[in-house]
Amino acid sequence: MRVLVLGGDGYLGWATAMYFSRKGHEIGLVDNFLRRRMHLERGTDSLTPIRSLHERVDVWREITGKQMEMFIGDLTDTEFTNEVIRDFKPEVIIHYGEIPSAPYSMIDAKHAIFTQVNNVAGTLNVLFAMRDHAPEAHLIKLGTMGEYGTPNIDIEEGYIEIEHKGRKDVLPFPKQAGSWYHQSKVHDSNNIMFACKIWNLRATDLNQGVVYGIETDEVNLDDRLLTRFDYDESFGTALNRFCVQAVVGHPLTLFGKGKQKRGFLNIRDTLQCVELAALNPPNPGRMRVFNQFTERFSLTELAEIVKKAAEKLGYKVEIAHYYNPRVEAEEHYYNPTHTKLFELGLKPRYLSETLVESMLKRIEQFKDRVITKAIVPRIHWTKGEAEVVPRID
Repeated sequence: MRVLVLGGDGYLGWATAMYFSRKGHEIGLVDNFLRRRMHLERGTDSLTPIRSLHERVDVWREITGKQMEMFIGDLTDTEFTNEVIRDFKPEVIIHYGEIPSAPYSMIDAKHAIFTQVNNVAGTLNVLFAMRDHAPEAHLIKLGTMGEYGTPNIDIEEGYIEIEHKGRKDVLPFPKQAGSWYHQSKVHDSNNIMFACKIWNLRATDLNQGVVYGIETDEVNLDDRLLTRFDYDESFGTALNRFCVQAVVGHPLTLFGKGKQKRGFLNIRDTLQCVELAALNPPNPGRMRVFNQFTERFSLTELAEIVKKAAEKLGYKVEIAHYYNPRVEAEEHYYNPTHTKLFELGLKPRYLSETLVESMLKRIEQFKDRVITKAIVPRIHWTKGEAEVVPRID
């Protein structure tokens, strides 16, 4: 297949490109290096020392003999996006090319607007370019479980059958996004569904949980192929942050009561999921939705897992409660359905089996790169960037 990876310089984008390339697919990479520039803005960086995209592509060719085609530009540029899709002629478009940060979007109006314009306008350009130049292509779009929020009912996979006043219909599952970033993902889902309906396109919306892990089979070929690993408040997840904090001796920053629940999956499982979606496309005219995660944990459970794993390596780990800078329900029902990818053949890896190998030992390798001022968050949902979040225990 001809596979176009949007956001090919990113954490998942680069890992996905190598994974599909190694399996014999022709790969095109699109990026404008916005993630790298946002780290410069925030004074943060990847824990892993990542080479430039050009260098990584050269190393990949050196090791495997396989070439990747690069397109450097911005998806919000309509002419650029049209040219890429017209010239590369993709059969599959894997779309990671968006700002992926709830906290970044909550800093102030400028960051909220930038996040929404970048994400929504970029995806609209992709949809119009597909209509005009690749109407048979399959769009695999990275969404987020955060689109759903935490309703007091089971979360279905994208759609729910409703009976109202004696009539039934299957409708999109209600969305209750928790940040301006998550709202941009909701807008994407609505726009993709509309485009599929009116232009007979095909798309898969992957509502992904929290991804963890540094290593994949391809990354492990050479450290020059490392993908990024973020632990800061803007781009790092709670699990990444906990693991880094455990290694450097900082108390784990558990927000509020720590009873918030989320879905999680290993980066290797993300690659499996995207491949399963690509090999089993939907019919034209349909946007299907997969809830993409393998396990559920509360943040307290997550912190305890990290503590136990780190202590096996000789680290002394403290779990501390901090003021929650987010506006969210800290105790809630959370039972999302996630069966469709398993039905396609997903074989998951579990956190308890992979944490020490895939994360803590790699963090040890690069712990001298930790930027300590990035460990405790400063971005508050109600007042933007303010003082460091204080401990409350």
